[in-house]
Amino acid sequence: MTTASVLAADPVVPEVALSTPLLLGIAAASIAVLLLLIIRFKVPAFLALLVVSVAVAISARLPLTDVFTVVATGVGSTMGKVALLIALGAVLGRLIETSGGVQSLADRLTSALGPQRTAVALTAVAFLVAIPVFFEVAVIVLVPVVYAFAKVLGFQPIRFGLPMAGIALAVHVAVPPHPGIVAGAGVFGADIGLVLLVSLVACVPLAVVAHLLGRWMTRRPLSLSPAVARQVEEFGADGPGTDGSAGSGSTDGSGGSAGGATTTAVRPATGSGVQAPPSAGLVVLLVAAPIVQILLGTGLTLALGEEHPLFGVATFVGTPVFALLVAVALAYFLIPVRRRWPLERTGEVMEGALPPIAAILLVVAAGGVFGEVLRASGIGAALSGVLDTLGLPLILLAFVITLALRAAQGSATVAIVTTAGLLVESVQAGGYSPLQVALLTVAVGFGSLGLSHVTDAGFWTVTKYFGLSVADGLRTWTVLTTVLGLLGFAVTWAGWLLTGA
Repeated sequence: MTTASVLAADPVVPEVALSTPLLLGIAAASIAVLLLLIIRFKVPAFLALLVVSVAVAISARLPLTDVFTVVATGVGSTMGKVALLIALGAVLGRLIETSGGVQSLADRLTSALGPQRTAVALTAVAFLVAIPVFFEVAVIVLVPVVYAFAKVLGFQPIRFGLPMAGIALAVHVAVPPHPGIVAGAGVFGADIGLVLLVSLVACVPLAVVAHLLGRWMTRRPLSLSPAVARQVEEFGADGPGTDGSAGSGSTDGSGGSAGGATTTAVRPATGSGVQAPPSAGLVVLLVAAPIVQILLGTGLTLALGEEHPLFGVATFVGTPVFALLVAVALAYFLIPVRRRWPLERTGEVMEGALPPIAAILLVVAAGGVFGEVLRASGIGAALSGVLDTLGLPLILLAFVITLALRAAQGSATVAIVTTAGLLVESVQAGGYSPLQVALLTVAVGFGSLGLSHVTDAGFWTVTKYFGLSVADGLRTWTVLTTVLGLLGFAVTWAGWLLTGA
């Protein structure tokens, strides 16, 4: 039974029980219409999901008086799990980004590793920065560093930018508190702590592969756009300009930048002059603090058991919302308070993190509606029964469905929430352990990593900022994301097999 059905006093059932083939036909048609609305008619993803959900409810013969009860239940059950996580994660990332912390971390690591290991350093920086910061923002704030080293060392920006962007996108689609994976975990009922543990472990080998494969792909010079070539050549006087910049698209299909419009570091003046940005150690502390707290709480709850008197305390400490709230409070004290930012500016920075995620939250909410409609209509149960007869591992089906949806319409979040809605009945009926549900969730996340091409705003972000043609982007970025997605899935599938599933 789903959370949504628990919340409903009287579960909604169709007026007429439809046959399994008809229900599956409605499901297939709903996906086709959803893709048509998003791709052909450019309808915003949340609106397309909502329209399709209502159409499915009517087609499946749900009582008309209950259709919008199901809609409200889907919104509430999904947003109640993910809205605060996404909002707090955005605020934390915004504080780090605008304070200049990303630049500080990049400078420190590249300085420590030396010029010859710049690509390694930037890949490591991207791994850390992408945990609290959205993909496009991570790329954009690191572009000046990439341009600077490209000029000094005589390499093309893509030499450093390709592995950096690859691991940043892998973290974006698989590691909480990013919206897609959090939404998928919410629909499946997965433990966020276990999802975080699995995704971080899986992303480590992906970082190594991103570096090695990126270096191999860029071993020969590629055709560089004149705008980016000029920016690299002129870098140091004016910094990167706007000629080669990408639009503020989002990998989540939201139509706006997921992480905010500005990437300018705050440099508040004090009596002693302009302050330096946060140290690299402080940035690492702020990124690691919520991760450590969540993993600690998850580990303690598993070790103590529900009968232990401290089980409640461990659960409270490891709750992701509380961990992120602590991290935001820590960041608030260590960045704006200690650096004596004006209160008005502090408020602007923190509030500025929220408007850009509104479209993402609407996509997540509409995805929750879609999943609840599939459940209430009986489509989810019908699909679960058919999948059982196929004898294929659910984790493989989850990955393939997400990969196909991602390739078709470009949005990682839409691909994840749609797949989760389709398979939630199978997950709940399968009797899977919490670890197996976490592995399933991360596999869906990695399904949304591969085949990033012209339908994905992230493709244009990478190609425009690093000066690639569309053809070179397909040969490098699309191939890299697909390899990373397949590798990430392989890691989760290995874990799935080890659990005995």
